Amino acid sequence: MSAHNEETPILIEDELADEESGEAVALEAGPDAAGQRLDQWLAAQLGPNLSRSRVQALIKQGAVSIAGKPVLEAKRKLTAGERVEILVLAPEPAEPKGEDIPLDILYEDGELIVINKPAGLVVHPGAGNWTGTLVNALIHHCGDSLSGIGGVKRPGIVHRLDKETSGVMVVAKTDRAHKALSEAFADHGRTGDLERAYLALVWGIPQRPTGTVDAALGRAADRIRRAVVPESRDDARHAVTHFSVVERFGEDQQAFATASLVECRLETGRTHQIRVHMAHIGHPVVGDPDYGQAFRTKANRLPEPLKTKVRAFPRQALHAWLLEFRHPTTHLTMRFEAPMPGDMEELVGDFRKL
Repeated sequence: MSAHNEETPILIEDELADEESGEAVALEAGPDAAGQRLDQWLAAQLGPNLSRSRVQALIKQGAVSIAGKPVLEAKRKLTAGERVEILVLAPEPAEPKGEDIPLDILYEDGELIVINKPAGLVVHPGAGNWTGTLVNALIHHCGDSLSGIGGVKRPGIVHRLDKETSGVMVVAKTDRAHKALSEAFADHGRTGDLERAYLALVWGIPQRPTGTVDAALGRAADRIRRAVVPESRDDARHAVTHFSVVERFGEDQQAFATASLVECRLETGRTHQIRVHMAHIGHPVVGDPDYGQAFRTKANRLPEPLKTKVRAFPRQALHAWLLEFRHPTTHLTMRFEAPMPGDMEELVGDFRKL
């Protein structure tokens, strides 16, 4: 049991258990903890058993609570006397393993690989998806052609697509390519050659054929999804999406719900950006389980068999059809296109019959 003074917290429960046990430890923040970041304080108290990065991961997993409520912000400031509980979960495998998963490869050389990602494939291993991801597939496919990212033979992910979003992605195979492509995507093409375009089937018909959504994004109330937030909020991130209407469906009739095929081009690349922005202007992506729930009843206003198909569509109808970038070593402009996958193409075709 730890003694209580200004340098050491009160250990309310047993000494820190082995990480494999999944047991909890509870600490009381002393006067010296006031104003400190939660992750820094916990790492100092629990080290060397747990690193700061491990503490941050546990916080993100909801394994750290204050006064019985989970805290998901590592930078949350402490107050003296607060009871902090941490459930030390068993660590997940540190390095993903290669898996023989089919890939639709559009281009590959010694520096990079371009693939057409199918809907349903998670890009990177993470909580709940440690296997069966694009990274696992690339490790298996690329093998010794991976010269290392940060000293480790693994593919360099420079941008991501949501699990249920399909389309073109580029992945680095070398440190040199990873650095160059990461800089290009971080800059969003403002000072270089980078272009990304998506096709989205959305509810309704925008009033104007083209438009721009300039609205900052931050965490939603559930801490999982994203939402449009005031720019003054601490977690607000600048986000801009340009859209243009490609096709209108049901425009000349009154009986059924209308929809549109919209092309979206990103000026920034935030998590769920297109999905949140289109929902924000009243045109959520058809099939979106997170941001289109309020429009689910729209399907009731569709004729059969389209009504049944929309209800059964298992994902957001969003596809990254175009990616253009400058090759990191040849400096040539590379342009790749991928047609809409069969399920989305079929759904759009049925909407054309309205």
